Amino acid sequence: MPNLILNKKASFDYTLLEKYEAGLVLFGHEVKALRAGQGGLKGSFISLRTHNGKPEFYLIACQISPYKQAGPMSDYNQTRERKLLLKNQEIRHLIGKTREEGLTLIPLKIYTNHSFLKLEFALAKGKKQYDKRESIKKREVERNLRSLTKRSKTI
Repeated sequence: MPNLILNKKASFDYTLLEKYEAGLVLFGHEVKALRAGQGGLKGSFISLRTHNGKPEFYLIACQISPYKQAGPMSDYNQTRERKLLLKNQEIRHLIGKTREEGLTLIPLKIYTNHSFLKLEFALAKGKKQYDKRESIKKREVERNLRSLTKRSKTI
């Protein structure tokens, strides 16, 4: 399961509560571009829309560059909305969770599962500034401990 695209800032900006997996509706050249690593999840999010009276989730603001070998595409929108493929039970569950105060759906990574492209996303709650400072302190302490244990092994 190689990761093709990662949203590195998601765990820093949000507290991740539950993780989910969904398929994506993509064009063929978008699939090839993602497999080549030509995309980004920075600033993207998942939104609920209704289509013909049915609720559906869409990936918004995900940037997928045009595939270079596909030739020129003048009318291609790199940040178009992309539909997520979820089961009805999952959609109902996520609608209930997102109606809670302060919870949102954040994409974490796009990866391959056999020959399919999947999106891993999480139900998340935004962190306050002081929570981010705690995350930075914790990361620095862990880094210092790792460096100290490396030094003690070499002595």
